[in-house]
Amino acid sequence: MTKGLASNSAQAALLPEIKITPPGPKARSVIERDHAIMSPSYTRDYGFVMERGEGCVVWDVDGNRFLDLAAGIAVCSTGHSHPRVVEAIRSQAEQFLHMSGTDFYYEVQVKLAERLAAHAPIPGPKRVFFTNSGAESIECAIKLARHHTRGHQMLAFYGSFHGRTMGALSLTASKNIQRRNFGPFLSGVVHVNYQQPVESIERDVVKRVVDEGNFAAVFVEPIQGEGGYIVPDRQWLLDLQDMCRRYGILLVADEVQCGMGRTGKMFASEHFGLEPDIICTAKGIASGLPLGAVIARADVMNWQPGQHASTFGGNPVACAAALATVDLLEESLMANATEVGSYLIERLKQLAQEVGCLGNPRGLGLMIGIDALDATGRPSPEVRNEIVKRMFFEGVLILGCGAHSIRFCPPLVLQREQVDYTIEALRRVCQSL
Repeated sequence: MTKGLASNSAQAALLPEIKITPPGPKARSVIERDHAIMSPSYTRDYGFVMERGEGCVVWDVDGNRFLDLAAGIAVCSTGHSHPRVVEAIRSQAEQFLHMSGTDFYYEVQVKLAERLAAHAPIPGPKRVFFTNSGAESIECAIKLARHHTRGHQMLAFYGSFHGRTMGALSLTASKNIQRRNFGPFLSGVVHVNYQQPVESIERDVVKRVVDEGNFAAVFVEPIQGEGGYIVPDRQWLLDLQDMCRRYGILLVADEVQCGMGRTGKMFASEHFGLEPDIICTAKGIASGLPLGAVIARADVMNWQPGQHASTFGGNPVACAAALATVDLLEESLMANATEVGSYLIERLKQLAQEVGCLGNPRGLGLMIGIDALDATGRPSPEVRNEIVKRMFFEGVLILGCGAHSIRFCPPLVLQREQVDYTIEALRRVCQSL
């Protein structure tokens, strides 16, 4: 076994073990304290209270062992507490914890920018701006697009999730609850259906709705995440890119969830031959530490000193973790995502033929979705929610996405034996419905 695939070979294929029905007494105590003090805006599907993790396996405070197929919502790309990431963090922390990259220089930030730029499928010279999160990356891209084009109108897609800060939220159109009572939003944002024919977008939006010369950018997820793990047709993305180039519109690829090796390539855009003007990333970039990045054509990221900055973006400890992450992705984890992801999809296809409550498995690498169906074969959010909850008692942590889909976004160290356990757990849950 390649050393990059897990914390150690003994832990690589650990499977769930439920010693006490979760949430146990220690977990319930933490949950009660949480409910008394934490913001009620947090969403929790079930009562998992984490104590520690290794690779794809996590333990709760009552000693139960779970298989984590959510990875902190697609964040812990190298697995929980990968020893090489931990060592990179420790080594950098012993040197210095912070020295704002806005005002000073440090090499670890430069090294990471060079590595990301080398992988980004953006033609020509590139520049990088570091942020703390995906939403901050989107905010940066909004400002950058406005600055470069001098326009302000933007196009996004229904089902998209670009973040919750006000600019990013103006582009988000995934769930009504995310936007309710927060308006008015940024002016000039138009939404259309994901995979709507580009000729109709051009006819009905570009030529009719948007002011000529005032169109800044199109924001698109190469694979839609929160909206349902939807893999679009390759030609649609290329047609969208062609439209943007003809009209001088910047194409922004939101790779916050689908980037950083999750699909088996560093950026999902690579699967489609897409060459965006700007790429936004975050989540899996630093294996759990808060970090995001905006990578853009050098002639697009042409603003002046002081026009955009971040005190903590590009924090040296987070950059060190990200460099270790990129090393591991290049060495083995992107290949593992491709191999084990293909195996998981095949097993899901087989299971969908055997049970009536699952259908339409799809995805690339280890970014995989499947629909939950009711007894009539119609997509069902209620069935989806029940499956997610019951899998928790089987020792498997999963999450929903879209209106009625289940997403699998595990650490990229997932092994076949763990896939097999997941499939059998899903079979038991579906048979129990």
